[in-house]
Amino acid sequence: QVQLVESGGGLVQAGGSLRLSCAASGFTFSSYHMGWFRQAPGAEREFVASITWSGGSTYYADSVKDRFTISRVNAKNTVYLQMNRLNPEDAAVYYCAAGSVSGDPTFYRYWGQGTQVTVSS
Repeated sequence: QVQLVESGGGLVQAGGSLRLSCAASGFTFSSYHMGWFRQAPGAEREFVASITWSGGSTYYADSVKDRFTISRVNAKNTVYLQMNRLNPEDAAVYYCAAGSVSGDPTFYRYWGQGTQVTVSS
């Protein structure tokens, strides 16, 4: 019943931009903080960004601040991740998650299946 469906991933050249979307259903979206995580091959899941339930506060990993922007439109049950000035180190599977703004993935209740982002040098 609960679903988080990521979209917008793909192949982009270094220096380019990409916008990810996460469409939520099956729960009261506006009552949940939301976050984005990523996982590269052979690496642990890494916090990227998070946003409070009305969008009033945002949080970013040091590695992406000033390049990425998280936002949400509660009327559309959707959270976004705008990624600018991408570099090969950003390549990973990106996941959206519901339930917290923490950098610890164990604090999130729901997870999407992920979308692949590939960055060519």
